[in-house]
Amino acid sequence: MRLPGAPHVAYRGHELFIEGCSLNALARQFGTPLYVYSRAAMLESLAGYQRALAGRDHLICYAMKANSNLAVLQTFAQAGCGFDIVSGGELERVLAAGGDPSRVVFSGVGKTAAEMRQALIAEVSCFNIESESELALLNEVATNMGRRARISLRVNPDVDPKTHPYISTGLKGNKFGVAHDQAAAIYRHAAALPGIEVVGIDCHIGSQITEIGPYLDALDRVLDLVEAVEAQGIRLHHLDLGGGLGITYTDEAPPAADLLVGQLLARIDARGHGHRTLLMEPGRSLVGNAGVCLSEVLYLKPGAEKNFCIVDAAMNDLMRPAMYQAWMGMAACTLRDTPPVVMDVVGPVCESGDWLGRDRSLAVQPGDAIAVLSAGAYGMSMASNYNTRGRAAEVMVCGDDAWLIRERETPVDLFRGERLLPAR
Repeated sequence: MRLPGAPHVAYRGHELFIEGCSLNALARQFGTPLYVYSRAAMLESLAGYQRALAGRDHLICYAMKANSNLAVLQTFAQAGCGFDIVSGGELERVLAAGGDPSRVVFSGVGKTAAEMRQALIAEVSCFNIESESELALLNEVATNMGRRARISLRVNPDVDPKTHPYISTGLKGNKFGVAHDQAAAIYRHAAALPGIEVVGIDCHIGSQITEIGPYLDALDRVLDLVEAVEAQGIRLHHLDLGGGLGITYTDEAPPAADLLVGQLLARIDARGHGHRTLLMEPGRSLVGNAGVCLSEVLYLKPGAEKNFCIVDAAMNDLMRPAMYQAWMGMAACTLRDTPPVVMDVVGPVCESGDWLGRDRSLAVQPGDAIAVLSAGAYGMSMASNYNTRGRAAEVMVCGDDAWLIRERETPVDLFRGERLLPAR
């Protein structure tokens, strides 16, 4: 049985392991719900991009929204990555993890003046600008600080990434970027502003993309615009080709990173743009299949129409199934000889949408541990405290070693900043 995350997530006999560590043992040691990540899997995924870009002027900016744990950021910083951020809080995380702010690009549609000042003080590499009003504010902030902000314009290429509509970002109806046919005029305006230095162009068409075609379509539209902008005397030093390469959750077959990058580079070279620096912003493809979410079976509940497996992880721990109707693989941490039963795997939160998997065939008993696979991306980073549930602990595995990289939250942690009203 080959699981998503293999060979780093695999059975040894009847027991499920991540690298050299038994997931059952980790559940006993650290409790559940528990996120567990393979450091080797992360670095192996990164290596595909690095091999393809070797010898090119490039910067791989990890899209830290996928998983922002400090140890994860540290792993990628030490491997030479920059970071794609979307908030001042994410910038603080990068700095706390030892990341280099000069290798940070600041994306997002709603940057505040305070966040702009914070990023300018840190001297981030570039702001990805998403509207004319944002450009005006950044110019004002930078000018008042006596600085010039380096910018790329995020262009909406109106390309269908063929992914879930919630994570499609490059169509006309999406909130992201500026319209392709308006971009040249905005570049002319930006180049004339005293607090702005134009350095590149950016696009991002979506997440969990499993075909190369949308990337190439977007690239062609971006290069058309580059040529139009440079014809106006404005030089663009880099191409930032965002759009998250997908992973295998079930039967998806996304291209390997080096195949995708190779085809992008071939198209760039064929059109005469091989001299430009290339930025890429992978997130899910680096961490998604490197992580699992462990939960304990609390109860088995047969029903008139459905059987239910109630576990201690819930929608607040792992939002993707409830939010996106996402299918995520599941595996019992101990293989039993008993016949499997088809069940919905659900959590204890008081919502009918609190489910992790529907119609799963599992042979489990109360007290068993279940691993939700492909949970390294958009798992813990989207977790909440609904029902006053503390967020899960996180563990990083390297070979036979396991490190606690986030402590489990307690109820006191959750209401520490709250205040009772004064006595009346």
